[in-house]
Parts: sequence; structure tokens; C-alpha cells
Amino acid sequence: MIDEKVKKLATAANFGTITTLMRDGSPSTHVMWVDADDEYVLINTEIGRMKYRNVKRDPRVVVTVWDAADPYSYAEVRGEVVDEVRGPQARAHIDALSQKYNGTDFSDDSIQTERVILKIRPLRQRSY
Repeated sequence: MIDEKVKKLATAANFGTITTLMRDGSPSTHVMWVDADDEYVLINTEIGRMKYRNVKRDPRVVVTVWDAADPYSYAEVRGEVVDEVRGPQARAHIDALSQKYNGTDFSDDSIQTERVILKIRPLRQRSY
């Protein structure tokens, strides 16, 4: 179950980061568009990206989301990628995220490989 503040921050037009673990165990962090439902934090990426390869090998991640109006207001979710969604649903989701952040659909020209939604189950959540 997602904490209410996490969900509120993740479903608004606030940026976040996802930290994954590289093959050698070192962290890799990327600024991302984020989303959430009642159960999972949602990250939309592509199967050709390093972050995707990292979570396939080691599903442990940390997602941090901060309030665009007050970056001292943020939430951190430590969890694991437990599922993924591909196909038309993942493509529609990236359009919805692009609408949320940019007001337009996502450009097909930007897509290099298949889109995928990563479903992150929280193991620990905290917010400030």
C-alpha cells in the first residue's frame, strides 16, 4: 500500500529519481517522471535502458519524489520491482505522463525500444 503523501507527490507533476544497482553493486540514479496507483510506484522506461537491465538483474530500487513548489517536501520509497507492463498500456502511460509534465503526447521519435512500466512495491516509505 502506498502512503498518501507518496501517492500525492507521485501523481502530481513532480520529478523523482530512481536509483538502481549496477552489476558491480554501485548505485545509478536517474531523474524521472513518476506515477503511482494505490499499491505501486510506477516508472515508465524502455527495455533498452540500463536502468531496466539493472532491475532485471537486481529488483531493489529507491525512488525519491520531491514537491516542485517546495523541494524540502519529499518522499522516499525503498522497494523492489515486482512486475512490469508492456505493450499498448505502457505506450498509453508514457503519453499520460507526457501530458502531465509537458501538456503533449510523448514523441514517437524519442522511443528507441519497447516502453515498459515498472511496478515498484514499497518495502519502506518515509516523507517529510
